Formats: sequence, C-alpha cells, structure tokens
Amino acid sequence: MQHPSAPAAQVAALAELLRTPRRIALVTHFNPDGDAIGSTTALAAVLKAEGHVAQVVLPNPAARNLHWIPGYSQAINHINSAQQCAEAIASADLLFCLDFNRQDRVEGLETAVRAHPLKVLIDHHRGPEDFARVAFSDITASSTCQMVHDVVNALGMARSIGPDAANSMYAGLMTDSGSFRFPSTSPHTLRVAADLLERGAKPDAIFAAIMDDNSLERLRLIGFALSEKLEMMPGNEATVIALSKEEHERFHYTPGDTEGLVNYGLGIRGVRLSVFLAERNGIVKLSLRSKGNLPVNEFLGAHFEGGGHANAAGGKSTLPLAEATAKLKAELPAFLAKHPA
Repeated sequence: MQHPSAPAAQVAALAELLRTPRRIALVTHFNPDGDAIGSTTALAAVLKAEGHVAQVVLPNPAARNLHWIPGYSQAINHINSAQQCAEAIASADLLFCLDFNRQDRVEGLETAVRAHPLKVLIDHHRGPEDFARVAFSDITASSTCQMVHDVVNALGMARSIGPDAANSMYAGLMTDSGSFRFPSTSPHTLRVAADLLERGAKPDAIFAAIMDDNSLERLRLIGFALSEKLEMMPGNEATVIALSKEEHERFHYTPGDTEGLVNYGLGIRGVRLSVFLAERNGIVKLSLRSKGNLPVNEFLGAHFEGGGHANAAGGKSTLPLAEATAKLKAELPAFLAKHPA
C-alpha cells in the first residue's frame, strides 16, 4: 500500500540512509498529542525491528491518557532528563522529526535539534521550514501516523509493523482525525486503519484508554468552562472560552485536562468557529477550530504567532489573558466577514 505521502525520490533517499544499522533519535512537538506519541513510538518500534537502535525523545511528558501507548514508557523527556535528551540527539546518526515542521515547536530541545546535521521530516502541517535532509510533507494526510504508515510501507518495512506499532499508529490516526469525522478523513485513511486492525490494533481498547480516562476534576473543569465561561460572539457564528491560571488551579488542572474543550463550541447549531484561550505559565495559548472555508491557521499566523491546519490551529500571546481575549474579539468580526459561510 503506497500513497503520495511517500514520493519515490524521498523514499529512495531515506532507504539509503537506513541501508546499514543506525543509531536514531525521534523527536516531536511540545505538549505531544496522540499523533505525536503514536507516530514516534510506532516508527521507533519498526526501526528497532529492522535492526536499528531507536530512542524517542520528547520535549515534555504527554497527558496521562496517552501513557499506555506502547513504547511511551521507554521515551525520555527534556523536563525530567534534559542532559540525557541532549546526549541522545547529539549521538544519533539520524534524527527523525515527526508531527512538527518548525524547529521552535520542540521548545527545550530546539538547540539540540537545530544542531543535528542529518534530519528527516515526516509531517502533515502547512508551511514547513526547510531544515531536513529528507522531507515528507503532506497537508492532505489525516495524521502523521498515516504518513508513517505510508513511508514504512514504501520502504518495504511493513513486515515490521507488529501489534505494538499498529496500536500506536491507530491511536494517532484516531485522535488526529477526530475519530474519523474530520474532513481530512479519506478513503485511504480508512484503508490504513483497516490494515492496522489486521496487524493487531484494538480500536475499542484504544478509544477507551484515550477518551474514557477522565478524572473527576477534569469533568468538573469542562462543566465549569461550558456553563460559566462559554461566550457566544455577536452574529452567533463563533464561541469563545477563556480560562485563567486561577481557574485551572481551582480544578487541579493536569496536562491534557482541557484537550478537546475547544471542539464543544462547534457542536452548537450555526457556529463555525470555536476558540479556547488558556493562561498558563505567563503565556496565553490559543486553540481554534472551524468548519468549512474558514482558515484559522491564517488568522492565528496574522495575529497570534500561530499556525497549523486550515480548520485546526494554535497560537500564543504574551499579553495578559483579558487583553489577549479582547484582541481576539476585536479581530474576529473582520475575519468572519472575509470568509462568509
């Protein structure tokens, strides 16, 4: 099974790099999600089965509901093991960069990543930086896990996708496609999912582990956000939720607790843009989701140092939460008017 995600020239170049056993590091973006953890651990498992030494290196720990993913327990992260992470990257013959295409997305690992001379990119976000010796970039792909599957197949390594790698890939495929409901879900996406099931992925267990692993505090935080903080913008086309640092702390926030919160607004009839602002560690993080022809990555790129996909993107601001929210609300009407439904 091959796909445009794996062009022949890039496949040939990567095959040459992997012709002999290599010491390999695999990195992904800060606050790694299911696709980030799934793609790195799956590819690491395949590379190990092919005779390479592979180490997953993370900028920070993943949310608790992703810790079950096969291979996560062997990953190291910069928050807990900074020196070990720097050494793992520096000593690697080859560095895979998965699910990000701007080197500043790896936060504390950025210096080590920039210094590495031989990088391979596999990513599905728009506007990639030109930093990799070999680059696989496909913005039509549902997920980086889908691309990893394509690249592994194109390399002739599908034999090494065992149950662990299949479960890792399926986790990323499922989460980044919104459980196969986002527009990026293609016939090929579902063929990849079917292949992963045949190789041992357990969709019911994966869904339960990721989606049904809530703490009581997380559910109360979501309830508070929806009942007390959700605002409908004039025109009834956009919703905004802004949570302060104190409100996070009130509900004993842990990383991952607000994952998916931004999507709730899109479930309201007539709404085509949903915004979530979170104040953490002196920075306001913004997450935007949209429907139809409403390119939120362009909006965030213009106003909040952000980017991502047309219908799902993130940004940030150093303004106080109230000022960042006011700026957002001031800019939204013109953006919505520019892209009518």
